[in-house]
Amino acid sequence: MSGISRRVFIRHGAVAGSAALALPALGGWAGEAFAAEPTAAEAVAAAELVKVSPDDARYASLVAGANGRWVGTPDYVLVASTTDQVVQAVRETLAKGLRFAVRSGGHCYEDFTSHAGVRVLIDISAMNAIGYDSARRAFAVQPGAKLGSVYETLYNNWGVTLPGGTCPSVAVGGHIPGGGYGPLARSHGVTVDHLYAIEIVTVDSAGTVKKTIATRESNDPNRELWWAHTGAGGGNYGIVTGYWFRSADATGSTPAELLPKAPKELIISEVVFSWTGMTEAAFSRLLRNFTQWHETNSAATSPYAKLFSALKPRHRSAGEFLMTTQIDAGLSNADKLLDDYLAAIVAGTGLTYRVDTRKRVAWLYNVLNWPGLGGSGFEGKGRFKAKSAYLRKTLPDAQIKAFWKHLTRTDYDNPAALVEIAGYGGAANVPSATATATAQRDSVIKMLFVNLWATEAEDAKNLRWNREFYRDVFAATGGVPRPGGVNDGAFINYADSDLADPALNTSGIAWSTLYFKDGYPRLRAAKTKWDPKNLFTHALGIRPA
Repeated sequence: MSGISRRVFIRHGAVAGSAALALPALGGWAGEAFAAEPTAAEAVAAAELVKVSPDDARYASLVAGANGRWVGTPDYVLVASTTDQVVQAVRETLAKGLRFAVRSGGHCYEDFTSHAGVRVLIDISAMNAIGYDSARRAFAVQPGAKLGSVYETLYNNWGVTLPGGTCPSVAVGGHIPGGGYGPLARSHGVTVDHLYAIEIVTVDSAGTVKKTIATRESNDPNRELWWAHTGAGGGNYGIVTGYWFRSADATGSTPAELLPKAPKELIISEVVFSWTGMTEAAFSRLLRNFTQWHETNSAATSPYAKLFSALKPRHRSAGEFLMTTQIDAGLSNADKLLDDYLAAIVAGTGLTYRVDTRKRVAWLYNVLNWPGLGGSGFEGKGRFKAKSAYLRKTLPDAQIKAFWKHLTRTDYDNPAALVEIAGYGGAANVPSATATATAQRDSVIKMLFVNLWATEAEDAKNLRWNREFYRDVFAATGGVPRPGGVNDGAFINYADSDLADPALNTSGIAWSTLYFKDGYPRLRAAKTKWDPKNLFTHALGIRPA
């Protein structure tokens, strides 16, 4: 990463040792404040590849991730803090004939890094440097860097940001290649719309392990490898050891002009709807209003492009549910836009809502203090199952009816079960469907079906509810969100292995179509060239052609 500012690199330099290896948990999804990585005064980069065996106190933290359903049992973990150490780790593991997986932050929804077949886990969480690379006129970010650190560093040094996710402890490593998005997507697109280049360790057909840099430049012979990391998901082609970011329309060499400007201040709103007295008609109108508003206001030129909102209906046993909204306070009419928005969402429902929050906050403070899914009842529930869907138009009546049915079921009473219906569209829909591997470019909503629980004994009932809910919502298209209709498939970063299980996905629509649409053959071609032995694989991994 030539040209990185030494001051910034040291502040967020690669670290090793117990402090760096104690990976953060999601805290039951209730919310968390961000803690920056140790400074150089507290730790220094490991001079050698670190091997952590099961008898090492650090092992337990390294093999457990955010989803408590999955705990790996590898023979050992290799902790790398440089690209050369990653090369060494892959070579040594291949020489032993052992299956390996890589992880950067441990937030994978499924068992991709903790599968029983994985005998060696290569951990790159210590590779967390962030800085500006003057040679490439781009911001260099290593895969172990957490989103909170990325936001803090980019904003404090240059006033810019990436339109990434809301959880500050998620690492860049897996977030980026899946097309990570967040509250700024409507105004600035998704993260991969700003991805300029990657550095990646791959293995060719002869078993040679090598480092490669791939850019979005049209004359780059490795461009397809870059393209494959703009929406295919992580763990498919090799081990990414570095990302460079520069907006596609950015010119010049002034760092502060090369990525989107972060808002200085937000107006945030949190309103609460009570289930008490809620009728099906009122609930249906609420969901219809929310999704219809987003269909109507999905243009990148909309005055609402800088407003992001998420409606989060929880199971009725929670007693209430939230709608959270933020808008750039720098807009001259921000308060009026927010008021008009709230009025539109409740119009004709007969519902009133409780205002829990309405205030102006510094943008940086807000992104470093994740509120989680909102409300109480999530604490200590570290096991979860998630499913996803894109929505292109107003939510149909049949889908709304399925929402009502499963959120009010009396044979299920988990208050930590919900659907997050998140605003999308705007600038995220400007690129073409083939510009990146993120193929869904005309949707207005992303939906996350998720429920959380505490113990293994509760697995069966919670998995059953989640699967039945999802199947009923999309009953008209075989139980999955068929692309190209009202819906447009699923989001790979909300990984759901059920879609690749023929016993659970009986729709006749391949999981690869649901995630990648017509882009899958192109992804397979890149896989055949760059990972012909299919060494980098998992349940939703790209298969060689």
